[in-house]
Formats: sequence, C-alpha cells, structure tokens
Amino acid sequence: MAADPFAELLRQLRRNADRSQDEQADAINAASGRATVTRREVSRYENGENVPTNHTLGHIAVACGVPLEPLLREARAARVRRRKKDDAEGEDLDDVKRRTLLGGAVVGAAAAAEPWGRLAYALSKGARIDPESASVLIDHAAELHVDELSESARSLQNRVESHLDAITAALPRAGGHERALTIAAGETAALAGWVAWDLGEHDKAAAYYRVTSECAKEAGHPPLRALALGYASYGAATPGKALEMLSQAAQDVRGHGNATAAAWALGRYAEEAAQSADEAGALRALEQARFAYDFADHTNEQAWVRFVTPYRMDSLALSVYGELKRQELTVTADSAVERLGEELPDSGVVVLGDLASALLHGGDVDRGVYVARQFAAAAESKPNTMGRQRAQSIAAWLPDTERDLAGHLLAFAS
Repeated sequence: MAADPFAELLRQLRRNADRSQDEQADAINAASGRATVTRREVSRYENGENVPTNHTLGHIAVACGVPLEPLLREARAARVRRRKKDDAEGEDLDDVKRRTLLGGAVVGAAAAAEPWGRLAYALSKGARIDPESASVLIDHAAELHVDELSESARSLQNRVESHLDAITAALPRAGGHERALTIAAGETAALAGWVAWDLGEHDKAAAYYRVTSECAKEAGHPPLRALALGYASYGAATPGKALEMLSQAAQDVRGHGNATAAAWALGRYAEEAAQSADEAGALRALEQARFAYDFADHTNEQAWVRFVTPYRMDSLALSVYGELKRQELTVTADSAVERLGEELPDSGVVVLGDLASALLHGGDVDRGVYVARQFAAAAESKPNTMGRQRAQSIAAWLPDTERDLAGHLLAFAS
C-alpha cells in the first residue's frame, strides 16, 4: 500500500526542519505551550495511522513555519481517504503542488546550522503566507516576552529557539507580512540572545544580537536595534561601550509609541552611568526615564517591552541610588516594597534582587541581608531570566558573617 500523501507531507516538513521525531514533538509542544504531543504521536501521524486534529495542525503550522490553511485542506482530504479506505495511489497534480508549496516553505530553515544563521538566510527571501499564520507567529513572539518574567532561561531557551525557527521558515513566503514577521523574528532573536547570555553562552548571545540588528535594518524599525543594544549592553567590554550602546538605543526609541522602550533605555543608561561614577549623568537619565514612563503603556507598545513593568522601573531606580549611595534610596526602597505588596508578582523577584544589592551597597547591611534572604527564596520559587545575575551581585556584597547565604546564592547562580 502506498504511503498516504498527507503523512508524507508531515514527514517531509519535519525532515526539512532537520528534526528527529522527538524534536518535532518538542517543537509542536513549544508552539502550543503544553506538553501534549509525544514522539509516538508524531510517528503515528507520519505513518498515516492518525490525522492530527485541526487544533494540533495549528501548532504544527507554527512549529514548521508554514501556512495553516493548506495543512487543513490536506488533512481534510486525508480524512476522506481514510473513510473511503483509499490507498491514495491516484494522487493528482494539485496534491503535488500543495505539498511542494508547503515543503518549500521550510527549505531555507535547514540551510544553516544555527537559528541565527537560518534567520539571516531567510531575510533576503519573499513570498506569501496567509494572515492567520502570520498573526499566530507574531502573537506567540509577544507571549514569549511575557513568559520571560516567570520562567528560567533554561526552561525558556528551547521554546524561544523553536519559535525563531518557525518564523525563519515562514519568512521566505511572508509576502505582505514580511515586515511584521521580520520585526517579530528580531524580537524573538533578541530574547534568544538574552536567554543565551543568562546561561553563559556569550558568543551565541552576540550572534543573536547581530541578527536582531539585521532585522531592524531590513524592516526599517530602529526600536528593534534598541532592544539588541539594550540587551547587549549588559555584556559590554567596558562601561564606556555600554553607555555608547545605550545612548544609541535611546536615540532609536525617540518618537510616538516608544515611551516604554525609551524609559528602559534611559533607565539602563542611568544604571551604567552610576557604575561609571557619573552621578550627574545617572540622575539626569533616571529623571528622563521616569518622565518617559509617565506616558508609557508597557502592555500595548512593542511586544518586547512587556517586561518593563512599574516594578522594573523601581528596580532601575534602586540600582542607581544604591550605586551612588544617595539618600533617596530609603524612600525608594519603602515605595518599592509597598508596591510589591504581600503577593509577590513575577517581576518582583528582580526588584528584591536590586533592593538587596542597593541596601548592601549603600551600607544598610542588616536590612540588605534580610531582603537578600527574601530574594533567595523568591528566585527559586519564581524563576526568571535575571535571577542568576542578581544572585551573583548580592553574594558579592554580603558580609563575611553571611557566607552560607552567599554560597547558596552562588550555587543558584551557577
């Protein structure tokens, strides 16, 4: 009996993406956000033993970066063949054309060994993808930036890179959606770089940031470059280089609709200026950041600014005042604690980390140790992509009498 055309199509999509059946199951689960598909189920699909539901097909389309509607069409035809017990030997020309269309959409994705290479390859291509698939890809890129607040880098990495593969595969056929998908690809690549940096994979992070900047140039979207520069500034070779990056980032997000991004870029500049002992520059930039945030809406601007919550702005201020040993630290600390409330929000872990560092650095050791213990417990129960960095910073400022706590934090950071 000849293999079912739809089963062959699913197998070819997986092979074009250069995945094993286990990896394909992981990619589908990453697209759905739920671990519901196993290697065995992928095998059943590819052997023609089962046809995925329309719901699962939506996740397969995202995972493979192909339009959903043709997949639904082919699945319907496969179900008809199963009902009629047709062995599918008489496959017509339209079937071949549809399979070629779908299979060709992911050829570019296998052209390079790493996700950033595949994305760079895809940027120069152009064709068509249906609006529904484009919308799913763009929306999921935004969701990943929200998930950053409540997931560790290790748990997030596979999902981010799988989604980058999906967008990359779709770009050669983006058509009228090319700019929007290119921006979503850049946002996803930047998050992949941030996750890699948090995991200590610094060369990999730099490669992701470079391709994010390529996406910004290709799409004519400067705020995307600001994102790459803001993330990359954490690993800058010198404080001067970090300030240079952040100054450019602040320029890139000037204008309507970028208030949250501007607040973050200016707040980061204030942090780096404080660490460079430029007190006047740090305080000026922090004031500008707060002013910009008064006009911000972090839930409705660029997808990637979701992490710039009011708690994150508190965190930036604490970092600046603690580094400069300013008297405003006490009032800001009290205000930050009040805002956090009794039920610690996901992004509150970062605030606790910066509050502990600021108090220890500013000389309020007893209070700093108390908050450091709170941070240690919260960072393990509410992981995020900034917890490890905070743990290292706090450990460095703890007094010798708190060696056990410092050791615990360093173990967590590693």
